[in-house]
Amino acid sequence: MGRIADTFAALAKQGRKGLIPYIMAGDPSPTLTVDLLHTLVEGGADVIELGVPFSDPMADGPVIQRAAERAIANGVGLHQTLALLAAFRKTNQQTPVVLMGYANPIECMGVDVFVQAAKAAGADGVLVVDYPPEESDQFAQQLRAVDMDPIYLLAPTSTEERIAAVAKVASGYLYYVSLKGVTGAGHLDLHEVSQRIPQIRAKTGLPVGVGFGIRDASTAERLAGMADAVVVGSRLIDAITEAPKSEVRAALLAVMKDIRAGVDQASTNQSQN
Repeated sequence: MGRIADTFAALAKQGRKGLIPYIMAGDPSPTLTVDLLHTLVEGGADVIELGVPFSDPMADGPVIQRAAERAIANGVGLHQTLALLAAFRKTNQQTPVVLMGYANPIECMGVDVFVQAAKAAGADGVLVVDYPPEESDQFAQQLRAVDMDPIYLLAPTSTEERIAAVAKVASGYLYYVSLKGVTGAGHLDLHEVSQRIPQIRAKTGLPVGVGFGIRDASTAERLAGMADAVVVGSRLIDAITEAPKSEVRAALLAVMKDIRAGVDQASTNQSQN
């Protein structure tokens, strides 16, 4: 098994839920990214999603769009993101990292070149928002051939057929988008999430992470009670953006610990039931 599978197996054995934080490579500066990745680990990350800056994102809300714009202005693209990941791997060989981004930079680099470069940098998985499962079977096979997981999104609008198609090609975990909208939106329908997760689990044995719209420990606790992990991005980028440069790590760590506490409370609640 790879690092992602090992992590979720350990969480299941311990009766714990996972926390998957997201940050954008190169934001607020390339020199801070590796330190922030280590801060995420210190704050309780089980898996990290590392955003690859792209100029025309389709699933990201204003917070992550601005993070990408800042990163691009700092000269960070796919090549630099891989270099930052490789630097993180010099001192952390345990925490799984998923590269999250869009098809255009990968296509520009060349899929074959990207797969090898991502593996060499230390990536464990890749989530390409605009690679639909029906058209990316070969890409998924290329990733798995080098022990990387193709991660896919599912949405509230995903049909039974779509869920089955994603389950067929995905590995690592499935990322359920908990609302109809972009990252950072705040109109979560917890009842709908509670109905959809069992439908997804009926189609796959993969862990299910839930993201989009998680802003605090309370929301994280409620969603973690339904899923195997929660994914948090915009709230963390807000913390990074709002803090003075000298306090960025402390601000990020405080939010991580708060959300980690909510996720752990969900685990405690389930163990007591």
